[in-house]
Amino acid sequence: MKQVTSSLRSRLLKVIIIPLVVLAIFLSAGRYYEAQETAETIYDKALLSIAHVIIRDVVLTEGDLLAENLLETLTEALGDQFYYHVSGENAGIVAGYSNPPSMPGEVTAHKTKPLFYDQTYRDEPVRVVVFREFISATPFEGWVKVTVWQSTLQRDKLKLRLAGRALGILSLLTIAAALVIWFGIKYGLKPLEDLEEAINIRSPDDISNIQRAVPTEVSSLVTAMNRLFSKLRDSFAEKDAFIANAAHQLRNPIAGLMSQAEAAEKTRDPEELHRRVTDVAKAARHTTRLTQQLLSMQRASNPNAPSALVDFDVSKTLSKIMIQFVQKAYAEGVSCSLEGAEHAAMIKGSEVLIGEVIENLLDNALKYGSNSGDEIQVRMTRRENQIIIKIKDSGEGIPENLKPVLFERFTRGVDDSSNGCGLGLAIAKSITEHHQGQLDIISDETGTCATLILPGINPLI
Repeated sequence: MKQVTSSLRSRLLKVIIIPLVVLAIFLSAGRYYEAQETAETIYDKALLSIAHVIIRDVVLTEGDLLAENLLETLTEALGDQFYYHVSGENAGIVAGYSNPPSMPGEVTAHKTKPLFYDQTYRDEPVRVVVFREFISATPFEGWVKVTVWQSTLQRDKLKLRLAGRALGILSLLTIAAALVIWFGIKYGLKPLEDLEEAINIRSPDDISNIQRAVPTEVSSLVTAMNRLFSKLRDSFAEKDAFIANAAHQLRNPIAGLMSQAEAAEKTRDPEELHRRVTDVAKAARHTTRLTQQLLSMQRASNPNAPSALVDFDVSKTLSKIMIQFVQKAYAEGVSCSLEGAEHAAMIKGSEVLIGEVIENLLDNALKYGSNSGDEIQVRMTRRENQIIIKIKDSGEGIPENLKPVLFERFTRGVDDSSNGCGLGLAIAKSITEHHQGQLDIISDETGTCATLILPGINPLI
């Protein structure tokens, strides 16, 4: 099932734009409260200044109401209707409006510092300032309490105006930043889009390296893709060579098989017919063996399929194979010995394929390295977390000119009549390497020793 993921552009936008919007929201909230505080500070200072003007005018007029022109000037300056109340501590009301807004119960006036609070007057919200001041002039010498309050309509409008202005600026900055980020991401991803286009226009058969210049951040991806293309080219070349060699190797046996069959079809002599049929059967067995080894080579190219990997005891596998092999060797007059397979040796892999490796090495030792009366020695040892299986014969050894190509496909160890296909060691080498193991063959005039090294599951004692 194809996994669907969001595009890189949308992911980058989410990672950048969402935090930017959240930040803009927090900044807007901060600016709103700052605008409220600024408006409060401006109007509170103006209200306090008016209160001082009022007390001075009351003193100068000896308690009369403020002049009309002064009231109009102050109202125009503030933008809202204001009220005042001046009273002496002992003389009662001196001037102004009666029944000033009362202080909330949780608010306590300071003796000398002005006190600001919010209250309601005539069903309208007002802002109130209260302070005490000592008057030395007669007729009301002593401490005087001054209360001035003002409606908050213009004050609230100023708050909204300041907050709206700040919000507008932040919104414009956010939109501008989002646009810059959008175009920046689009510009930054342009090389990837060019790379995608270059790959899309390629034909399915084109696995050449990508030569397009890309940014440094993408160069590692392109390098990895080029390595993959290189492996694919090598793999395809190897498979093409394998198919060509296989076709060449199969052509001769099949041609011989057809020739023998045609000759058998034409013969009338029973003895000659029997001989021809025997040759046909022999050629068919050789072709069958070649086909089986070709299939084994294909299985060896992918031995790590999850269904093929199991934990198994290679010592038991070796013992079972030896039981069958001894009978075959005995028929050829060759004796066998097995040492070191008494204890368990667990590995992870394909028991069938590992068994095929061991069988192949034993068959080679019997076919190419043993004569009647010789002995094939098999020994299994353990070294740290490795299992080592040695198979040694006492033949004449491998010719020097064949040693460099011993593990190549369709290479025959010797030119005899054993009907070998030249695939056995190539298959064994491939299976061993896919099991993270090692296969070495050392040969001299005293014989050949094949060493198979496999990794154990746990360190062995």
